[in-house]
Amino acid sequence: MAKIRERNRELIIRAASKVFAEQGFAAAKTVDIGELAGVPKANIYYYFKTKQNLYSSVLESVIEPLLAASDPFYEHDDPRVALTEYIRAKVKISQQQPYASKVFASEIMHGAPHLPPEIAEQMLQQTRQSSARIQDWIDRGLMAPVDPQHLLFTIWASTQTYADFDWQITRVTGKDQLEEEDYQAAADLICQLVLKGCEVKSP
Repeated sequence: MAKIRERNRELIIRAASKVFAEQGFAAAKTVDIGELAGVPKANIYYYFKTKQNLYSSVLESVIEPLLAASDPFYEHDDPRVALTEYIRAKVKISQQQPYASKVFASEIMHGAPHLPPEIAEQMLQQTRQSSARIQDWIDRGLMAPVDPQHLLFTIWASTQTYADFDWQITRVTGKDQLEEEDYQAAADLICQLVLKGCEVKSP
């Protein structure tokens, strides 16, 4: 029973991610989410009670991997390894959760009105810790003296774009949708730009 419940929740969250990404929170209808998920509308209220709770669950579904993406900063003393794993994790999120990523980006662009304060604080603290880690590498001569915060902003923008601007990217590349090799090439290039541009060295 627990597996069925979890499966239904996942189906609904995945469908809601697409509807919220395409229509926004206010315009999104639970009946459309139910049809896309292949479940009765009543099931949405059974599992999530309100549309607001469902929207929050969509945000949480992408925030968890976004927070986990920073783990390499604390797991590796080598900035080349840490930054490479971080960038690849961020690109993977855009690849695997494009709609939830769009919902998150839209939420941030609108001033995060639905983002729980505790999650916003957690993300802020994580960014500060990641910035401090980068600064430590700089102080030890393992990186060029770049601004740690702006480096993170640059990585966020370059990796998030593969979710937010997929329509434009597929038109330019002439593909109906991006493939695994496209995301791999994107991650390779971003890594190359960051590692070489910031003169990153191993200890």
